[in-house]
Amino acid sequence: MNLAWAIRRLSAMSGREVAYRIGQRARNGLDRFDAAASPSIIEGQATGEPWVKPLPRGFDAKKYAAAAERILSGDFQIFALRPAHLGFPPQWNRDPKTGTIAPLTRSTQIDYRDEALVGDIKYLWEPSRHAALVTLAQAWHLTGDRKFASGCQLLLDSWFEQCPYGVGPHWTSSLELALRLVNWSFAWHLLGGAQSAVFHGAAGEAFRARWLKSIYQHCRFISRHLSRHSSANNHLLGELTGLFVASVTWPLWKSSERWRDSAHRELEREALEQNRADGVNAEQAIWYHHEVADMLIVAGLVGRANGRDFGRNYWQRLEAMLAFLASIMDVSGNVPNFGDADDAVIAPLDPHEGHAYRSLLARGAVLFGRPEFQLKADAFDDKSRWLLGDAAEGSYVRNAGDAARPPVQQRFDHGGYYVLGDHFDSPREVRIVADAGPLGYLSIAAHGHADALSFTLSAGGHELLIDPGTFAYHTHKHWRDYFRGTIAHNTVRVDLQDQSINAGNFLWLSHARARLVSFEVTPDEQCWIAEHDGYGRLQDRVVHRRELRFVRATGTLTVRDELLCRSEHQLELPWHFAEGCEVGLDARTLIARNGPAVLHMTLPAAARWQLVRGQEDPPLGWISRAFDSKQPTTTLLGALAIRGPTTLVTELRVDLATARDALSARPRASVHSARTWA
Repeated sequence: MNLAWAIRRLSAMSGREVAYRIGQRARNGLDRFDAAASPSIIEGQATGEPWVKPLPRGFDAKKYAAAAERILSGDFQIFALRPAHLGFPPQWNRDPKTGTIAPLTRSTQIDYRDEALVGDIKYLWEPSRHAALVTLAQAWHLTGDRKFASGCQLLLDSWFEQCPYGVGPHWTSSLELALRLVNWSFAWHLLGGAQSAVFHGAAGEAFRARWLKSIYQHCRFISRHLSRHSSANNHLLGELTGLFVASVTWPLWKSSERWRDSAHRELEREALEQNRADGVNAEQAIWYHHEVADMLIVAGLVGRANGRDFGRNYWQRLEAMLAFLASIMDVSGNVPNFGDADDAVIAPLDPHEGHAYRSLLARGAVLFGRPEFQLKADAFDDKSRWLLGDAAEGSYVRNAGDAARPPVQQRFDHGGYYVLGDHFDSPREVRIVADAGPLGYLSIAAHGHADALSFTLSAGGHELLIDPGTFAYHTHKHWRDYFRGTIAHNTVRVDLQDQSINAGNFLWLSHARARLVSFEVTPDEQCWIAEHDGYGRLQDRVVHRRELRFVRATGTLTVRDELLCRSEHQLELPWHFAEGCEVGLDARTLIARNGPAVLHMTLPAAARWQLVRGQEDPPLGWISRAFDSKQPTTTLLGALAIRGPTTLVTELRVDLATARDALSARPRASVHSARTWA
């Protein structure tokens, strides 16, 4: 472990957390993983019910069979490797990206951040989440072809053999174990549960015993290694979801009831703690907002089906989360890429990966009887059918008759996001999403980006100004730093420094504090004013205050940036355009066109302006639509020196050159889950 990083990480911990982690390391040293064989199963104890009954069948079976055939041929889908030729079964401890083989040593002694030791840990972990197992089980469920069930058995047995309890990289992160358990639960039920044909005969019974033993070991490990204190973000929610789903699916041991009840209790609490009252996830990362909402849905459905439902506040908070997504989603389904994204999917039930955000809203339309969610959802997709059942489509269709377009919720004061614009959810829509929220969650703000006072802009469902995304986590440090840094966002950078101090791939030491000054909405215009203190740490303190004023009649957005200081500073003002934009610059005038959407910008005269595209060193002019994938896009960069208080005014006017009469022609959104930008 890097000593400098360890020191910085310690500085983000409270004394209580330091004591906890010292005690945890001591317990790890005493833990005898090899002595944790599965204890006797409680006599006569039945396994749990599936998340929905009857399990749905209204799918194109050929689609799932074809996806399963590709897996059996050794082709897996892993981030930018699409396909990754791993063989079947794979070599589980080999990183498919770099070829590095991780050591089979005690898991608590492996530094999974060490690229030289394990390769790219995200690529190594991803196949062992066992999304492929779910696809094979779905194909068996829909076709009855025994080779798919046999493939499940072979895949699992190879994993048990290569990844013994407590040894190797797949026992280093409780979240990875938890996601594996959720997928195992789906696969278990799709294979037929305890009475599955794969368990018949002596060989089948032996296989079931091996699987149950590993399930117990997973639950035991997670219960002893929950993410606590400054790490208690979506990892904790995921770990609790996995532990709850497993202990409900397999309530077979004396510890199961304790695991179930504690996970249920903590999920109730964390659902409210990690998601603000206005529905915004506290990590300030939209992809994780999606992933946490999915966790809550999966846990909720499993609990409800087994007499362990969650309370009213839990479900209300989930509904608020979906309402937030609907409000920031433009008419084509585009959602800002604020914060980190790693393409994680807790319930990978559609091997063709549909639109993740629309899919969530489709489920919300049924779960909460919200026809306005259905307007944004677009269709009742495969994943929603798998989770809610065949009969749920009837409710979805009936809701359509009640669908009306309610006013868009424009302010989320707890989360710090605000929506400006006009003609929402129509072909003439202008939608601006502005950020005055915190850097992230807890002291490390692990998945936040230094993006205070940035905003995105789309017109008629065509993206114009965007957030460039994430690209990397554990590898490519200079790219990791770029994509989460201030220069990669539509805001102002001062003296070549980020608003917040980056101290590691998932660690911020100094947090810029943004605050809303005012937000006024009238029939004629909307005015948003916010500021942040991230540059208060400089010798000459700088406060950045930004005003966004949108005038409906003219489609004009005026951006007024005030820099309050006393001495000299270097300013940079980047504007990042969607990769589909044609961008031209003439002195102080810029025109960007994306289809019928045209953006005219009049730029401050004091700055020097240049267009940058795909610059490697230093990085500038890139977009990442999927994890570990990036492509060039156009960035407009303004630079100037100032002395003392300075105001910069940028005028943006939006035109829709060709107004469309119907939404049927609207463009399709590019979202993280599409993973098309290799």
